[in-house]
This record gives sequence, structure tokens and C-alpha cells, in this order.
Amino acid sequence: MMVARFGLLAALVLALGACAGALTSPPAKLYTLNPATQADPSLPRADFQLLVEAPVAGAALDTQRIAVEKTATSIDYLAESAWTDRAPAMIQGLIVQSFEDSRKIVSVGRDSVGLRSDFVLRSELRDFEAKYSAPGAANPDRVHVRIAAKLVGMPRRTIEAGETFEAIVPVRDGGVQGVVTAFDAALRQVMERMVAWTLRTGTAIAGGGGTATGGASRTR
Repeated sequence: MMVARFGLLAALVLALGACAGALTSPPAKLYTLNPATQADPSLPRADFQLLVEAPVAGAALDTQRIAVEKTATSIDYLAESAWTDRAPAMIQGLIVQSFEDSRKIVSVGRDSVGLRSDFVLRSELRDFEAKYSAPGAANPDRVHVRIAAKLVGMPRRTIEAGETFEAIVPVRDGGVQGVVTAFDAALRQVMERMVAWTLRTGTAIAGGGGTATGGASRTR
């Protein structure tokens, strides 16, 4: 009986110790990124209304954790570091803000607001990770961002145009901050081109130019 009680007491002590360790473990440091701020002055003034959906993403990228790819078939995450929101939700907000900061569109917002729109911008987050040049490398050396976008005409919900935007930016400095800086530069390049493409394509379609299509757009 005494042995059983001692065993139960020991188990409780271990459980409490584990809880205390979890409570005292350092929290993840949170990082965010910036919207695109360089709008081309030659972009047309868009009179249409646009709603932006959160990008669709696979389970590996649909997370707050900062993804790193050591091999072509594996995804890992930076320790004790995270985005301020799930990557698709964070990127959705940054895309909306990029359109607003361009001052070239009458109305833009998240699709969750439920407003009437002329177009919906749908997208898929295909790459959003830091990459290693070799599996044994100490730090990732580049960041890869790739988003496939489709401009959907409302209310018929017809796909009017599609485009892929991609950027690969080298990591200049070691450590998490250097990786986040590269993410920031790569995503801003992608969003700048996405904003310009949407404004030009939407304006052409709304003005009677018909369906516009384009090939992949890639920057490095």
C-alpha cells in the first residue's frame, strides 16, 4: 500500500514538474511583414470594387510557424519564432493594405466583410519558405515566395484572368531576423506585381477589353 502511494506521489510530482516546465518555456517571438508601398505612377485608376480572399495553402504553410525547407521533400520550422497570424490570413491583410496604399482603387477589402464587388481576387500560396542550399548548411540562404492568383468576375463567378507571381531573395544576414527580412523583401516584390497586374487587368475587363490572360511573372 505504501509503495503504491509513493508511486502515485512520484507521478504527481513529475506531472507538476512537466506543467511548470511548459509554463516557464520561452514564448515564440512574433514577426510580421510589410505591405507593398511602391505603386507605379503609370498604373490606371481602377473604378471597380475588389474583394480579396485569403490565399489557399497546404497544411505545411497554413500555420503561424515560419517554414524552412532543408530538402525538396521535407518542411521544418524555425524554433521559438512565429508570424503574428497564420500565413494566409497575414498575407491577405497585407495584400488589401497594398491595394489601399497604391491609392489607385476605389474600394478594396477582405472577402469576409460581405460587400458587393465587381471582382474577387483568389489566390494560392504555393511557396512561402526559407530554403537551404544544402541539407547540412548552418542557415537558410534564400527565401522563396510564390502566389498563383485568379481574378474572378462577379456576380457570375467566372475566372477572367490568371497569373503567377514569384520572387526568390537571398538571406543577407544569419539568424532569424535575416530570414524575416528576406521574407519581407520577397513578399513585397510579389505583392507589387500582383497589385499592378490586378489594376491593369481589371480595368481592361471592366472597360470592355474582354478576358485578359498572362504568363507567369517571376522576379528575383
